[in-house]
Amino acid sequence: MSPAAGAVALHSSLYTISSDKPSSPSKSSTNLAAKPKSLLQSHPLYTPTHAKLSLQFKEKILCLEVMGIDAGKALTQNPDLRTATMESIHSIISFLLTKGIQHKDLPRIFGMCPKILTSDIKTDLNPVFDFLLHDLKVPDHNFRKVINKCPRLLTSSVIDQLKPALFYLKRLGFKDLAPLAYQDSVLLVSSVERTLIPKLKYLENLGFSKDEARCMVLRCPALFTFSIENNFQPKFEYFSVEMGGKLKELKEFPQYFAFSLENRIKPRHMEVVQSGINLPLSVMLKSTDEEFRELIKKGGG
Repeated sequence: MSPAAGAVALHSSLYTISSDKPSSPSKSSTNLAAKPKSLLQSHPLYTPTHAKLSLQFKEKILCLEVMGIDAGKALTQNPDLRTATMESIHSIISFLLTKGIQHKDLPRIFGMCPKILTSDIKTDLNPVFDFLLHDLKVPDHNFRKVINKCPRLLTSSVIDQLKPALFYLKRLGFKDLAPLAYQDSVLLVSSVERTLIPKLKYLENLGFSKDEARCMVLRCPALFTFSIENNFQPKFEYFSVEMGGKLKELKEFPQYFAFSLENRIKPRHMEVVQSGINLPLSVMLKSTDEEFRELIKKGGG
């Protein structure tokens, strides 16, 4: 059974499972094998492995697995799932379906953010969709597209996270809401104090002015998502030491930090050096392999 089909099976059988009562201890295993009470109970994963686990807990684990979700990981990341009722999980699935989310989307969404399964519809989920509609101007028929792009939106507080992030990004110069909604929505779930501001400060510490750093992130919003230790530092060190690059080049082409240091930047730079030609940073990195070979052959002309 595919994860999408499993999601449909889960949704259609949750109430059946939760209303079933386990048979007496002496007949339980026989009855389950001979007369499965639901689609899920007939699944091979249903075979009990720990007698002390409650029937409902076993069914919950099975439901997650049938949907294509790693139950162990989900329970570790969201311990509240252990006590969540089947009815509450069913209501959350039903609510998301009314917002345009499809069954086939659920395995990925819940797999990435199992916390959604124990959210409160009124205080947690509804405010997020209101934020999308009124603050980001996302029409309801596009909710699915936005949530699939960034499921973490559903686990973010509108008051403590989403609205402050949107306010900060607008103040920086992100005037067009569409890219924030459909392409760079991860910025909305990023902490202003712990993620966004430190990235700008780091660029300023490299020698860029506040306005230059601001323009760089506007041209390449992905800069906000890169690790200072694992991305900015090693790439800037190679750029300044090995390549002898100038800040002006990075100001004009901040996308430099989006390319792999080992798989793109270093090998291409070494080929350029060996060929004795000069190529603009953007041309060296953005060109396809075929275009790059042709440039090397022609001496950069």
